[in-house]
Amino acid sequence: MTELPGPDPHPDAGLDPGDDFDPDEAGSPEESLEAYARLRASCPVARSGRYGGFWALTRYADVAAAAGDPVTFISSVRAVVPSDPRGLRRPPLNYDAPAHTPYRRALDRTLQRARVARLEPRLREHAARELTPLLERGGGDVAQEFGAQFPAWVTTEWLNLDPELAPELAVTAARWVRAWRSLDRDVVNETSERMYAMARDLVRDRRLRPRPVEEDPASSLLAERPEGRPLEEEHIVGALRQCLVVGMVAPPILLGSICVHLSRHQELQAELRARPELLPAALEEFLRLYTPYRGFARTVSGEIELHGRLVRPGEPVTLVYASANRDAAVFPDPDTFDLGRPNIAAHLAFGRGRHACAGMPLARLSMRIALEELLRRASAIEVSGPIESARMPEIGAVSVPVRLRPA
Repeated sequence: MTELPGPDPHPDAGLDPGDDFDPDEAGSPEESLEAYARLRASCPVARSGRYGGFWALTRYADVAAAAGDPVTFISSVRAVVPSDPRGLRRPPLNYDAPAHTPYRRALDRTLQRARVARLEPRLREHAARELTPLLERGGGDVAQEFGAQFPAWVTTEWLNLDPELAPELAVTAARWVRAWRSLDRDVVNETSERMYAMARDLVRDRRLRPRPVEEDPASSLLAERPEGRPLEEEHIVGALRQCLVVGMVAPPILLGSICVHLSRHQELQAELRARPELLPAALEEFLRLYTPYRGFARTVSGEIELHGRLVRPGEPVTLVYASANRDAAVFPDPDTFDLGRPNIAAHLAFGRGRHACAGMPLARLSMRIALEELLRRASAIEVSGPIESARMPEIGAVSVPVRLRPA
């Protein structure tokens, strides 16, 4: 199963001077967030001609309502901007119910609290090992090194991959992400095909040697019997191919953005080291402030009017989670890190509704472990060079050189 031509090859196609905003105009996350603040105030349903044209919902209430209404806002036409409308539709992200349901049920089965908790000791070992080279060198790119390598081990443990694949997955997924952002279709296809091969090998092995369905996503997918029939193998492979990369995109950006914040607020670093029990609440506030997504999308199943704008079927509608989580109507003083925020867990960093991130429990655990190890083993985290910012569909810091002083 080969990836069809990569992301929209002409991101400027259709751009009109009269459009409401240009998602690529800002040079930094701060500038992008300022632009979203202006849109929330004056144009909450905004239109851009970039990437073939799309709408952006920027207010919390609108984003939450759309994410929670899978009948009106469907995922089977466009699930992310930029994307290729001729591309493959991999379950569960690109499916609507009821087709979506067995894939999501199979994955959810492997992410229950008890199973995730059992992964913690091994994940902590991986985090400590992958952080050690940066500490020994006195620093490095915390996003592209630790932030990319540790998530590969998280994915390896969840999927029960051969441990020898983890380093290759880290490199392959990172190359795929960079190619996707830069619209390099040749590298997108090459790296995607390698991950498809990993997924095929995984399915082949589990057919011969199935594992408990509560412990193994491939075995769980193979055991599903919607309407008494097994899932099609190509769709199982597609779902696992999606699993291989979905946990590799956000963690480097989130970890990089958190380290930038901690570098600018040394007093917070000291507080979290002295009181590690504050880390779960701190992580929720970091997730709110540094949500790495602005391009997850839906299309509407019929014409609707939102804030005076007519949205038609087939037109992508992005749910700008990064903007929604800075909406002052829900989060007073939204640009401030506030450990005492009463609704600290009300953010939309993991989405909402049927397509909310299936891996939420694992993502929270792995990010907490990464922060605990960083703060425990480094007495200071300081940005030491230029920060590279993400482009659509993400927002945040994708490359963050830091100095780490060993504790």
